[in-house]
Amino acid sequence: MTEILLSGLLMGLLATLAMDLWALALNRFAGQPLPNWAMPGRWVAHLPRGKVFHDDIADAAPVSGELQMGWGLHYGVGIVYGVALAAIMGADWLTDPTFLPAWIFSILMVGFGWFLLQPGLGLGWAASKTPNPWMVRAMNLVAHTVFAVGLWVGALV
Repeated sequence: MTEILLSGLLMGLLATLAMDLWALALNRFAGQPLPNWAMPGRWVAHLPRGKVFHDDIADAAPVSGELQMGWGLHYGVGIVYGVALAAIMGADWLTDPTFLPAWIFSILMVGFGWFLLQPGLGLGWAASKTPNPWMVRAMNLVAHTVFAVGLWVGALV
């Protein structure tokens, strides 16, 4: 069990770092804005107040430390995903990991973003309220593919 936990922790950290490096590359080479982790942090801070879905999270009251909370959420979720995949796949897969299970798992996890986080931030279901929802969805799938590569590399390590 310790092996699965430690492997999952490493997998989740590396996968989240891979997503962050991908975001940096998109920013540098394609002019994509970097993620603003303060808004998910603000969203998390408003959850205990009973507010899950916002019309626009930017209109919600700012919260002290929201940027740090957002980064914590980002890495915390990545670690939970890594541990979950390691637990689902088990020690045999960790001994000889293959990419496909990591990729399928990562693509399925996009659902949490599409159906919880994005509507929670006021972006609509699967980014339906954004100016170009299909582009956002495609970029989410690519980012989660990068995450899958990180999970797989973490498992190989």
